[in-house]
Amino acid sequence: MSWVVDFRDGSREMRDLLGGKGANVAEMTRVLGAERVPGGFTITTEACVAYMRGDGAFPDGLDEQIAAALDRLESLAGRRLGDASDPLLVSVRSGARESMPGMLDTVLNLGLNDETVAGLSRRSGSERFAWDSYRRFVQMYGNVVLGVPGERFEQAIAASKAERGVILDTELDAESLRELTREFQGFYEFPSDPRAQLASAIRAVFDSWQGERAIAYRRINRIPDEWGTAVNVQQMVFGNLGEDSGSGVAFSRDELTGAPQPSGDFLPNAPGEDVVSGVRTPRDIRELRAWLPDVHAQLMDILRTLERHYGDMQDTEFTVQEGRLYMLQTRNAKRPAQAAVRFAVDAVAEGLLDRSQAISTIDPSSLDALLHPTFDPSADYAVIATGVAASPGAAKGEIVLSAADAVSAAADGREVILVRSFTEADDVAGFHAARGILTSEGGKASHAALVARGMGRPAVTGAGEVQVDVQAGEVRVNGHVLRAGDRIAIDGSLGRITLEDVPLVEPQVSQQFQTVLGWCDELRSMGVRANADTPADAIKAIELGAEGIGLCRTEHMFLGERQPLMAAVIMAEDGPTLTEAIEALRPLQEADFEQILQAVGGRPVTVRLLDPPLHEFLPHPSTLPEGSAARRRVEQLQESNPMLGTRGVRLGILFPELYEMQVRALFAAAGRVAGARIEVMVPLVAYERELELMRALIERVADEHSHRDYEIGTMIELPRACFQADQIARDADFFSFGTNDLTQTALGFSRDDIEGRVLGRYIDVKILDRSPFETLDTPGVGQMVRMGAWLGRKTKPHLKLGVCGEHGGDPDSIDFLHHSGIDYVSCSPYRVPIARVAAAQAVIRAAVA
Repeated sequence: MSWVVDFRDGSREMRDLLGGKGANVAEMTRVLGAERVPGGFTITTEACVAYMRGDGAFPDGLDEQIAAALDRLESLAGRRLGDASDPLLVSVRSGARESMPGMLDTVLNLGLNDETVAGLSRRSGSERFAWDSYRRFVQMYGNVVLGVPGERFEQAIAASKAERGVILDTELDAESLRELTREFQGFYEFPSDPRAQLASAIRAVFDSWQGERAIAYRRINRIPDEWGTAVNVQQMVFGNLGEDSGSGVAFSRDELTGAPQPSGDFLPNAPGEDVVSGVRTPRDIRELRAWLPDVHAQLMDILRTLERHYGDMQDTEFTVQEGRLYMLQTRNAKRPAQAAVRFAVDAVAEGLLDRSQAISTIDPSSLDALLHPTFDPSADYAVIATGVAASPGAAKGEIVLSAADAVSAAADGREVILVRSFTEADDVAGFHAARGILTSEGGKASHAALVARGMGRPAVTGAGEVQVDVQAGEVRVNGHVLRAGDRIAIDGSLGRITLEDVPLVEPQVSQQFQTVLGWCDELRSMGVRANADTPADAIKAIELGAEGIGLCRTEHMFLGERQPLMAAVIMAEDGPTLTEAIEALRPLQEADFEQILQAVGGRPVTVRLLDPPLHEFLPHPSTLPEGSAARRRVEQLQESNPMLGTRGVRLGILFPELYEMQVRALFAAAGRVAGARIEVMVPLVAYERELELMRALIERVADEHSHRDYEIGTMIELPRACFQADQIARDADFFSFGTNDLTQTALGFSRDDIEGRVLGRYIDVKILDRSPFETLDTPGVGQMVRMGAWLGRKTKPHLKLGVCGEHGGDPDSIDFLHHSGIDYVSCSPYRVPIARVAAAQAVIRAAVA
């Protein structure tokens, strides 16, 4: 087994084996030449995986292969590790497949000891440089390899500076640095053998893959634990050898805006860690021209070369040693959404990329930031607590503790944040009125998160440090006692909570963004609709490019002020009373439908008939008088498991008057809107006979209204419906897979409970790698979707297939659905642009494959 690859033998195609850093350093060696890139070798990710599986033992042959690679590096460099007269020094750096900045460990200046420091001093002509390098190595080795707290070293440095009356580390002379080094060596047993140093440093980098910060980063960024990290051993070059030396970071374009001007920072006479650590204030890369004009010209040419070669904006690290430029690293630059969009458009205009290639450089998930207000990136503020980043954007306002208070405050023109332990269906009016939502329970798939994303409201959920006491009118957060009316601010993109008045930056959909979306629309084959329950939601969805409404949930129309009317329908005990109650609702429902149909301008609207259990529209029994008829009726409707009880099509069969009222209202509204295209969707169908009965009801009402332009379909959200899709398709013009409930019923997970109680542990023990409510469980739920699609089209080859769960706005799920024959996805309005980009990328990936 080959565990080690020299830089000169690697390439960017070997990323999985060499990690991102190793693959890119190897590629730079090919593109720029070995004289521009310090030599070295990469210990592969496979070696790391074997090390983890072997309980911390190097795999067979690794020691020998490292020794052979080191011999080759010594021959190339003309120096030997541990040579007292002219020592070779190396860096030992991590390098995962995907960049994990700052999460894994690094050791620099490896190879120094009491003998080699003297040789380094003679060769460099600077005793201070040699002892500063040694001091840094002893400090870094102790912290990274042996776990000595960094504060011990920093306290010793601070004491040394105070004793000598200096402020900066750079003001310490050689003797001070010698004394610090000796003091640091007293913190632990320092190994003087450079080869032992190297073996321990490699182990430390391997071990850092399992460190807490690395694991947390992988959870957030969905990086598999099984990948492991590579280790890169590279000849050291020094930016602190004098006034013609320095180090820096350079981007091929502005990393914040994407503008086509290189950007970055550098420091003269400083090692690279000083540039990135923040211990000194760096200089703008534009000043490099005045300091070392030849180096500046070389760097600008290299940035252009690397960007052309990689076809993407590059983030590089460089060192200048005694006037000679060395390139240490390059990678595709991480950048905010506005920079990604600007780069894509400019790259096409410049002929660097074609449209498909440019679209592929964009991370669709990052586009959320272009559609919601955000905290000013330059603002400093104290975070008092964190939770789940459940719905993107930022908001600030007065605390309110109930939906009713939110509605009342909004009516008075006040901006409010709705703070609750958890939210329920009847809080929806409060969501609409509030600027943002904060809950102490729940996760990304909780009710609060789903509704907030659908309405475009920022939300932080599952903030366990937030204690809500509605009776006392208080919110307690980490020692802070807040009351209704106090101001608070939340960042739903990062899950942060603060008491400070952080400035907000309003979103602007640039012309470049519109250009990219236009390219995506030309490429994609999958349609993109939106989930919208109000005219305002429908208008926003169309503005953001939705091709119709894929899910209009009628139950939201019966909440708030109309809830008593709906309750009257449910509570009716005889025919005349029921008829009277329904007739009071029907004109309101007609008006709702008419406004939405007008808002979409002839685009299709899929209306889901009433779905939730009836008890959601009723007061709690404890609020009604003991022994009253109303209380008895409410108690009759209580169910032990209402989400699997009397809901969906079962309501239509038990209370056909409800569904008939909705259908009459829909067809009456459609008759008043020219070009209206309606699709009536029956929810929670498990048996073909259920849909057969409802189709007969819908067709009868349509005939009475002489309406012909409509379709009837069902929401496939139960496992049995997937298995019996060929039978159900006989009475369906379309299927829309409700992947939220299908995930719940297939996995036996409660959407509102799993993230708070189960998900974290399941990810820790590697049962799951992410929430199945965020990204479709393709081996399980995904295969049920594919089975339902295949069986449905077996009966009706042209059966229209859609997906209207939250997964319809998730890029990874969209890629799977594209390959599953789905015609369109439907998602919350603010995720429509994300879905448009993701659908185009699915086509591009399929073409490449």
